[in-house]
Amino acid sequence: MLRIRLSMGGVRKRPIYKIVIADSRYPRDGKFIEKIGSYNPLLPKDKKERIKVEAERVKYWMSKGAQPTMRVSRLLGEVQLMPMPKPGNNPQKAIPKKDRKKAEGDKKEETKKDAPAADGKKPDQKAEAKKEETPAPSSKAVEEPKLEKRVENQQKNLEPTFSNFDEPTDKEGERSVPMSKLRQTIARRLKDAQNTAAILTTFNEVDMTAIMALRKKQQAAFQKKHGVKLGIMSFFVKACVQVLKELPEINSEIFEDKIIYKNYFDIGVAIGSEKGLVVPIIRNAENLTNAEIEKEIIDLATKANTNKLAMKDLSGGTFSITNGGVYGSMMSTPIINPPQSAILGMHSIIERPIAVKNKVVIRPMMYTALSYDHRLIDGKQAVTFLVRLKEILEDPKVD
Repeated sequence: MLRIRLSMGGVRKRPIYKIVIADSRYPRDGKFIEKIGSYNPLLPKDKKERIKVEAERVKYWMSKGAQPTMRVSRLLGEVQLMPMPKPGNNPQKAIPKKDRKKAEGDKKEETKKDAPAADGKKPDQKAEAKKEETPAPSSKAVEEPKLEKRVENQQKNLEPTFSNFDEPTDKEGERSVPMSKLRQTIARRLKDAQNTAAILTTFNEVDMTAIMALRKKQQAAFQKKHGVKLGIMSFFVKACVQVLKELPEINSEIFEDKIIYKNYFDIGVAIGSEKGLVVPIIRNAENLTNAEIEKEIIDLATKANTNKLAMKDLSGGTFSITNGGVYGSMMSTPIINPPQSAILGMHSIIERPIAVKNKVVIRPMMYTALSYDHRLIDGKQAVTFLVRLKEILEDPKVD
């Protein structure tokens, strides 16, 4: 049965607990699935840092049948993610002690009456019938519906979602293999995004002539000075940051019935590793130069391919960029990385004929796509984003 429980995350002198999803109530049993928050009992109740939880993940796991322990229920009640449990809500203490004693005493009296008396005579049949009409309350009778419900929930949660071993299917030439934890997480998050956001995609195109000419002109000097090649990703990251400053709605997110505007720019860059797609974060991209961005991308790509990415490398982004052009994609509709509100899709650079000053010329062109959450971002803002991005990229600068 899935449980939401506490797990020791600190040291003896600094007991910081992790709030985790596990398939058992006790740490020594079962398997850890996901961390969804933390709890520091040393901080006073008025401090926000005392209880930190990911509200969306809590709601998701509770919709899947995860049951919080009594202590976690109180913590979630404090941050108003669920009703605060009352003292009598513990199923093990559902029947008051005096009622349990009364039921046990009635059972003993029934046993004495059923036994034959010392003179060999049986008890009065009428008294026995009367006793049957008004049976004593039984703790078993009170708890039975709850036990049935608990067993039903356990059976639902015990149903396996994925196979744990390779096995042949019924059809010849086919076999089923288990999904990796990373692939399961990717699948769940992408489906959550589709189920939650009102995703819409708008398109534009960028003439890459100026960027390619600038790279060719400054590549040798740039590489000699910084020890890294001047790629096109740094131009897109810096251009996105500039436009996000002009359109703050695209750098914001929806939380319950509020809009959270973010005055920092942590840009996620999608990287296709050997084990699957990951989106590590470039922190405070507004403060980085082209060289620093290129070095950061190389560092994150190396971590992704060597399986060394930490949770801090993947969490907390405000906007994402994905480049399907490295695989030859000409156009796509990328999916938002929740809880972000938009994602930019880059594509392959293809030489195409376009009209420039009443003349048809061949230029290296790239289609750009912006998928956005229409609940928060209007079409005018999305189209303006791509138009401004086009203007900045067609007049590039290196710093």
